[in-house]
Amino acid sequence: MDLLRTPESCFDTVTDFPYEPLYAEVPDLEGGTLRMAYYVAGPADGPVVLLLHGEPTWSYLYRTVMAQLTEAGLRSVAVDLVGFGRSDKPSHIEDHTYARHVEWLRSLLFDVLDLQQVTLVGQDWGGLIGLRLVAEHTDRFARVVAANTGLPTGDHDMPEPWWKFREAMVSAPAINVSRFIAAGCLRPLQAATANAYDAPFPEPSFHAGPRVMPTLVPTRPDDPASEANRAAWAVLTTWERPFLVAFSDGDPITGAMAPILSSSIPGAKRLDHPVIEGAGHFLQEDAGLQLGQVVAEFVGST
Repeated sequence: MDLLRTPESCFDTVTDFPYEPLYAEVPDLEGGTLRMAYYVAGPADGPVVLLLHGEPTWSYLYRTVMAQLTEAGLRSVAVDLVGFGRSDKPSHIEDHTYARHVEWLRSLLFDVLDLQQVTLVGQDWGGLIGLRLVAEHTDRFARVVAANTGLPTGDHDMPEPWWKFREAMVSAPAINVSRFIAAGCLRPLQAATANAYDAPFPEPSFHAGPRVMPTLVPTRPDDPASEANRAAWAVLTTWERPFLVAFSDGDPITGAMAPILSSSIPGAKRLDHPVIEGAGHFLQEDAGLQLGQVVAEFVGST
């Protein structure tokens, strides 16, 4: 596997993410290893909150949320998915599969970090991967916060805005990552923030992850990931532990999933689910303070 690693100097201008990167090697599933980056904040004995970003962001997205969780006495573990942030980036499109991303993350979280009693906060691909892990390793998770995400099986069509995003990511001659993120926010990105989102991708050869992820979302019933996601749904529809649906009020991509999750999962049916107001798809960017407070209150109350 041909791996690229973003030089640390590319992150020198990121001044509002005060969390030191930690690194671990996991099997690349081709006989070698790759390096994943993660960030830890909060007291060592605090309840663990796992923060998983999506496409095409990195853990920087959770900077405001992490500060709120630390203040509440919780321990944040934010992970850069393979292909993003400071994690290694397989340079060939075919190196990325849904199943591999699930396994890479599983290996880091459980084989290396041995996380237990985890609260998952998953947004976008952070939910697509994270909910699979919840269903396949139920003993590791205490509760879930689903935030602008889902678990598609290909049995239902994706919304038109998502198809437009997919086409743009696949066909654009060059990818401007921060511009795509800005399009998914309701509030303008400051220049320094945009630069932080662009930092992991110093040149086009680093873009395989952002380009390929939309194509890995199951969009037909016989997609390679469909059966595993259906199996995950079968488990989640029996999940009795607390499951909070914390979607924003301005996401045309995942908004329709909120009522499906809240009505299908037993652990969600007895909760009052908040709506994060004034936020788009990247609700951590638009309303990180509010989301952090919601997560902290949820953990404290359950």
